[in-house]
Amino acid sequence: MDHRPSRHRRPGGLTRPVSAGAVAAVTGFASSFVLVLAGFTAVGASPRQAASGLLALCLAQCAVACLLSWRTRLPLSFVWSTPGAALLVAAQGRTGSIEAAVGAFLLCALLVVVTGAWPALARLVRRVPTPVAGALLAGVLFPLCLAPVTAVGARPLAAACVVLVWLALRRLAPAAAVPAAMVLALGFTVAGLPGPASLPWTPHLVPVVPALDPFVLVSLGVPLYVVTMAGQNIPGFTILETLGYRDVPTGRVLLGAGLGSGAAALFGGHAVNLSALAAGIIAGPGAGRDPSRRWIAALAGGAGYLLLGLLAAPIAALVGDTDPVLVEAVAGLALLDSFVGGLVSALADAAHRLTAGLTFAVVASGLTFAGVGSAFWGLVAGLAVFAWTSRPAAPLTARG
Repeated sequence: MDHRPSRHRRPGGLTRPVSAGAVAAVTGFASSFVLVLAGFTAVGASPRQAASGLLALCLAQCAVACLLSWRTRLPLSFVWSTPGAALLVAAQGRTGSIEAAVGAFLLCALLVVVTGAWPALARLVRRVPTPVAGALLAGVLFPLCLAPVTAVGARPLAAACVVLVWLALRRLAPAAAVPAAMVLALGFTVAGLPGPASLPWTPHLVPVVPALDPFVLVSLGVPLYVVTMAGQNIPGFTILETLGYRDVPTGRVLLGAGLGSGAAALFGGHAVNLSALAAGIIAGPGAGRDPSRRWIAALAGGAGYLLLGLLAAPIAALVGDTDPVLVEAVAGLALLDSFVGGLVSALADAAHRLTAGLTFAVVASGLTFAGVGSAFWGLVAGLAVFAWTSRPAAPLTARG
């Protein structure tokens, strides 16, 4: 189905696509910016570098979404890699420095570019078994989803209030649950300050010179590529196809995502990818009755990320001043849906639940072997067990 507009088609209204794009940007930003900042901090970024990384991601998302949507007249929305940010948090203390982490970010970007330029690699990534991909994601997220529980033990009153507010709003206004929990966590922090907080308001991009550490490249760069492709890019293509957009130029989209990721990495950003969640907003009926004009929603979403990115400095400063226990608790609450989704996809096929369980156990263990982290070893173990258990058993022949 071709949703590209005819030159002679009368243009429709802008209200619905623009509002859909704004909702997609605000929802995407508010639901996971805490996790992104926590990830940057975990791999050694200073508060100023974390703000730079957040701004760089927003600028890259805006540029790639607007350029590709304008050129293709398709609703293509790009966001930061939320599973990738979770992977950064899980890698806390193992990268050594932000410079080594940026080297891994660049490797991930390069692999995405190669995937876009080489269709055979894209087909290979699509063949990563669902039980392995789902268990890899769930294993990465599991330690982070424990944070709300441990936070209640460390700061009972504050953490319990944060969890209860989140739980109440999950029932009444799901989109506001995570932002409200973060606002409450900030409130506990501000209440404990001796005076009013002074916030930086001027956005800055801080260049980071990458360091190529072989162990970090393998243990962070490769898993970052896998979770970004399997957890975001491939589902994004699938949702667009489900909504009727079957002519999406896969190679061009991945090239744009890879180049945007590479540009953002030079200033501390980890990865940019096609959005799976926002695709349902900007490419669906909520963005207008005329599918050929829904690409305007992608432009509005890109502009929304640009405006939100300009607030990266004060946002990063506020989050940086907040008790890390409460920040991690909010991040864990934000990831529960993704964790459950990963588990469901991992265990859906009864024939490969052993593979999924082993992959999950290795990844969640936090194992570091030969300087390489557990996400990589979990991927290797999962693929090996899947290949072994998928082989037809040799028939037993009776002797005598």
